[in-house]
Amino acid sequence: MQVRVTVLCENSVASPFGVVGEHGWAVWIETDAGSWLFDTGQGVGLRNNAAVLGVDLAQAQGIVLSHGHYDHTAGLPTALGEQDGSVQVFAHPDLFLSRYWKKEDRQREIGLRYTRPYLEGLGARFDLATGFRAIAPGIYLTGEVPRTTPFEPVDPAMKLRDADGCWHQDPLLDDQALVVDTAAGLLVVLGCAHAGLINTLQHVRASLPGRPIHTVIGGTHLGFAEPAQLEATLDHLDSFGIRRLGASHCTGLANGARLAAALGDRYFFAAAGCRFELG
Repeated sequence: MQVRVTVLCENSVASPFGVVGEHGWAVWIETDAGSWLFDTGQGVGLRNNAAVLGVDLAQAQGIVLSHGHYDHTAGLPTALGEQDGSVQVFAHPDLFLSRYWKKEDRQREIGLRYTRPYLEGLGARFDLATGFRAIAPGIYLTGEVPRTTPFEPVDPAMKLRDADGCWHQDPLLDDQALVVDTAAGLLVVLGCAHAGLINTLQHVRASLPGRPIHTVIGGTHLGFAEPAQLEATLDHLDSFGIRRLGASHCTGLANGARLAAALGDRYFFAAAGCRFELG
């Protein structure tokens, strides 16, 4: 399978001609099995950047949401508004949980901004599942990623609040990646990798045995990692034989630079406007 990837939304900008940046993530993926929108950013730049980059969002065969945080889902009404009719939206059942970022006495709501009935009124047909699955020939969603590594903890600032007002750790079980099986190898498109970059890649390898992972692109959540986690991640990355890693979004500038120094030519910054082909 041939695939063409265009980054529509990201914190930084690679293209100098009208593309805007935002704290968010959205990727347009063109394949032999149709075109797919993976995440939607905050909704600030999606429509503008799609127009500047020549992407017709109305051609989306489906929309995939990596998890239920606002910086990946708030552009969903914009994306739905570009469709000629209803469209499937693939996600995890935890998509609509009420989510927060909380540190000490500071807190902020960070979940999906819209209700399911509102989005369905705009044409969303939600397809919610927890397991690894094919959504088209050669295109897969990882579903829930097993947490097996000892060095990739759940972010302690991610919280849920129950009906009594009590706070609980958000396990972010809905964190998932999209995988495209190309002639060159697997393309893995991450959202934020809240489940851990290595956990995610191990799950992909176990789910599609014998297929090499060629390119990984997206948020790695390493921007919040302690130095020991980053070092352990780098140690384990070599075992996958990845040819290219395009880290972005929640990777952070400092740890993104460290990844670039460690990986050399295998690394690239996947900013808004970045475009490449594989297969």
